[in-house]
Formats: sequence, C-alpha cells, structure tokens
Amino acid sequence: MPRKLTRMIQVGLGINHFAAMPGALEEVRWEEEVGNSRVLREAAGVVGAITPWNYPLNQIGAKVAPALAAGCTVVLKPSEVVPLNAFILAEVIKSVGLPPGVFNLVTGIGPVVGEAIAAHPGVDLVSFTGSTRAGRRVSELAAATVKPVAMELGGKSPNVLLDDADFARAVPDGVAKCFLNSGQTCSALTRMLVPRSRLAEVEELATAAAEGFTPGDPLDPATRLGPLVSAHQRERVRGYIAKGEAEGAKLLAGGAEPPEGLTRGYFVRPTVFSEVTPEMTIAREEIFGPVLVIQPFDDEDDAVRIANASEYGLAGGVWAGDEERAITVAKRLRTGQIEINGGAFNPAAPFGGYGQSGHGRENGRFGLEEMLQVKSLQL
Repeated sequence: MPRKLTRMIQVGLGINHFAAMPGALEEVRWEEEVGNSRVLREAAGVVGAITPWNYPLNQIGAKVAPALAAGCTVVLKPSEVVPLNAFILAEVIKSVGLPPGVFNLVTGIGPVVGEAIAAHPGVDLVSFTGSTRAGRRVSELAAATVKPVAMELGGKSPNVLLDDADFARAVPDGVAKCFLNSGQTCSALTRMLVPRSRLAEVEELATAAAEGFTPGDPLDPATRLGPLVSAHQRERVRGYIAKGEAEGAKLLAGGAEPPEGLTRGYFVRPTVFSEVTPEMTIAREEIFGPVLVIQPFDDEDDAVRIANASEYGLAGGVWAGDEERAITVAKRLRTGQIEINGGAFNPAAPFGGYGQSGHGRENGRFGLEEMLQVKSLQL
C-alpha cells in the first residue's frame, strides 16, 4: 500500500480499535433487569484470534482490543506473511504492564498453529478473518468442542449506480474503492452495476479513472497502486484476467501483461472489464487484485437481482440522485455494510457479512459484544 494510505489506514485503523474501547465499554449494558431476572454480560473466556495479511494491524486490533476490554485472555496467531507488526504490539502490551498470560502471541502457519487454536478445548471462542475456504476449516475444527466462531471472510461486493446518480462522482469513487490496497481488500467494491443505457458513459469514466492509478514503488509519493503480496497472488490475479477475456468480457483497461518498466515487485496492471454477465468467473469469484467488473442492468429490480446473485455478502454501495431512493435499494441488498453515495467508512459501525462472507460483527460496541457471554439470574 502506498505510504500515505498506510499511515492513515494500516496504522491508523489499528490504533483506533484500541482507542475506541473505553467508549464502547460505556455502551454495553453489563447488567439489566428483565422481569424477575437479572441479565449479566461477562467475558467469554479465552479468545483465539487468527488474522490475515492484507490489513494486519487493523484486523489484530479489531479482535485483540475488544477481547481485552471484555476481560478475556487472547491467543493471537498473526499471518505468517506479515508477523512483525504483531511482535511490536506484543512489546507495547508488555511495556504497559499487562499481566503475563493475558495476551499471548503464537506465530506459525494456518494448517498448524491456526488449526491447533481452533480445535483446542481450552479456547472458548475463535475470531477468524481470512478466506472462505479457510473459514470453513476453522468452523469444522471448532465444532468438535462446540465453541462459537466469529468470522469475516471473502467478498464480491456490488456497487449499484442508479440512473439518476452523479456518474462523474460515482464512477471514479467506485474505481478507487475497488483498487484500494491493490484490490487486496475483502470489502472492495469489485462489481460496478450500471444502467445499460449509460454503459458507454460509464466505460469512458472508468477507463480514465483506472489510468490514473499508476503502479510503482509504494515509497514514492506519486504512486497510487502498490504491488501484490506475492508472486503466487500475482499469477492468480493474472489468471483471472485471462479467464475474463477468454469468457468474453470486454477489456477496457489493463490486462494480464506486466506493467511496463516495473521489473521488481509483484505488480498487476489496474484492469477494468465491461459487459460482464453474472455467470462469468470474474463476476462470481473473489480475485483479490486491482480488477473491476462492470455489469449492466435494465431496471432497478434487475440491479438488485444481479447484486444479490452472489454467495458473498460483505459490503456494497448504492448511488442515486435521491438519498432515500438509494437507502430503499440498499435495504434490498443482502450484504453487511453499504455505502450510500460514497459515504465514508465508519470504524465504529458493525463490520461483517451475510452468506459465505461470514457471521458475527467487529468494530466498536458490536465487536465488544462478540467477546461476551450472557447469563441470567432468576430472582
């Protein structure tokens, strides 16, 4: 990720999760009277936290901060691809005097350490962020001890631009929301749904916006698109681009060829496809790279049908000239969080998905409540 965004997102969001907890603690109803019962909320116990590589400190903070605030102890397994930020956090936690055993850091690969955490009878709750495939495995292992699992998985999020939207604003914003972190974002708005009658206009705007995402050294202030995480991921994304062309999608920008002049780093050209139909692979599967697909629709009902034609349901967007119309359409989408006319990300709002994007919610009070058990005393 380019350095300017890294400071704000990769570092800033991680810190924010810890800073938000005092306020979140005040919002929880720790005790309440329900008829002749006193309902209590208390720590779930030992939380196993398994986190990914794409937003490492953010995802660690989203699990560790509420777990500690709730009174739980934590066993954290960070991604083996990017573990160093977790070591720094461990040093910080030690420096503030948290008792030994409250926060525990165990590094290693998912099939070894992650599976051990999910299956261990001493772990009371698992909070996992990663691929849907890995999430299924975590659920299988956790089921043996009937422990709850909160998981945030993949996405293929629709961005619906209705016919009265401000296309000059909506299209560049949508391209940017797709390409953030080189497209390595589970909640990226990777499907842009547009009126068929405005398709040519959208294609022109999207192509121009994509061409502004210059790949390059993330330490260079002029860079808007950094490299992918690994050679394997680069080849995977290029394979999807080739698949899109083979299945008949219209290539507007980018392509599978490597960017010119970048011989070092795992770079992929910012890519835009149009005339993508719901059955195409690039419309259905999570690519995790800078690849946007444009899907035309005939009317509002058709837009909702295409948007919901996915096994995922993590994020989305709706643009309309009338905000209430956008909200009405957003209520029909089966997805966890939806931007209305480009509304800003809110780190205090619940984050999580429908369907194969997972279950449970993170952030603020909602993330804190995932770390609690409920007990009732009949008086």
